[in-house]
Amino acid sequence: METKQILETIQMVSEEKLDIRTITMGISLFDCIDSDGKKARQKIYDKLTSSAKDLVKVANQIESEYGIPIVNKRLSVTPISMIGAACHDDNYVAYAQTMEKAAQTLGVDLIGGFSALVQKGYQTGDKKLIASIPEALNETKRVCGSVNVGSTRAGINMDAVKQMGQVVKQLAAIDPVSCMSLVVFANAVEDNPFMAGAFHGVGEADKVINVGISGPGVVKRALEKVRGESIDIVSETIKKTAFKVTRMGQFVGNVAAERLNVPFGIVDLSLAPTPSQGDSVAEILEEIGLQSVGAPGTTAALALLNDAVKKGGVMACEHVGGLSGAFIPVSEDSGMIKAVEHSNLNIEKLEAMTAVCSVGLDMIAVPGDTSAETISGMIADEAAIGVINNKTTAVRVIPATGKKVGEKIDFGGLFGYAPVMPVNLNSPAKMINRGGRIPAPIHSFKN
Repeated sequence: METKQILETIQMVSEEKLDIRTITMGISLFDCIDSDGKKARQKIYDKLTSSAKDLVKVANQIESEYGIPIVNKRLSVTPISMIGAACHDDNYVAYAQTMEKAAQTLGVDLIGGFSALVQKGYQTGDKKLIASIPEALNETKRVCGSVNVGSTRAGINMDAVKQMGQVVKQLAAIDPVSCMSLVVFANAVEDNPFMAGAFHGVGEADKVINVGISGPGVVKRALEKVRGESIDIVSETIKKTAFKVTRMGQFVGNVAAERLNVPFGIVDLSLAPTPSQGDSVAEILEEIGLQSVGAPGTTAALALLNDAVKKGGVMACEHVGGLSGAFIPVSEDSGMIKAVEHSNLNIEKLEAMTAVCSVGLDMIAVPGDTSAETISGMIADEAAIGVINNKTTAVRVIPATGKKVGEKIDFGGLFGYAPVMPVNLNSPAKMINRGGRIPAPIHSFKN
């Protein structure tokens, strides 16, 4: 039986594009706080470069020894809005530059945590960080930022929703590709290893290793063997496949944690697609029986997939966390791109799909002249889905400056390219400009 499992794993890696999408080390920066911003940033650099000095080396060793591809090595840190709040700096661009310098020194691919949590209101550090986002993300290549504007317990901060629409437009005006480094959340989680939304939560240990797995191709191949069978068999097949994939993620996480002498945190058992053929969540949905993703039945098929992945993964691993589900980013999924290009999938259908999957309207390009208020409306809609359904939702939208519907914007590598999608031209400006806070839903009061 053990030999069979080894052979299955080899096949999944070599033929079905199974990989560990990321090993992410989360690092607390609370002991780096200083009223002198220059001193705080030196402490941050020193802690990051000492804590994660062996991360890339260990990941490469595991990849070589076990033949399991580890695509990205990443860091996440305590939200910088909290760390910078003690200093008197006017903006936090220098903190982003320090993060970039540390990431470059360590050789990690990305570093997350240029973040703020404002679901109920702003503190001084939040205001400075959010105002710094356009310059900070355009002056760095590896830094990722996020802002949490809502939660089931707090409701939705509509002042923050309005501001983030403006920030996205400001970021796009400098370079629209930089927008892929920013995500706006509701119900953001503290142990997410995936970018751009990773940050090290206040309830986490000083250092921790979190693993993000992937494997749409593995699930697709498994479903090819049960064509014509009932939906029950489809669900069971996905569950069994997710179990195997998650087992591998837990194994890699435990080995990495032991070698780095850092606690193992969680496995995020998300199906994260890439632009490569055969590595698509859309193709899984079509294998279930849709002529094209976007057809009637798409939301139901995605709900089935998401739930079965979670059930299989939870059985395989003691500590599951992060976002855990099926991602549906447009630019990062060849099947999603194809559906958009053939007018089979629109933003409204994608929004409906986000009610049953991870995470939200992700890597979607919209016309460059889309207004800040329209982007805020998209953020508000996604936040509402998350808050009412007590799940994490997010928006990572890219206003493609100078481009119109049907044109393309290229992000390169794992991020692929996105066709510019049409948006509803009716304005939500009067609602967005009201400001205030949408109250928490009645089911949030569970004390």
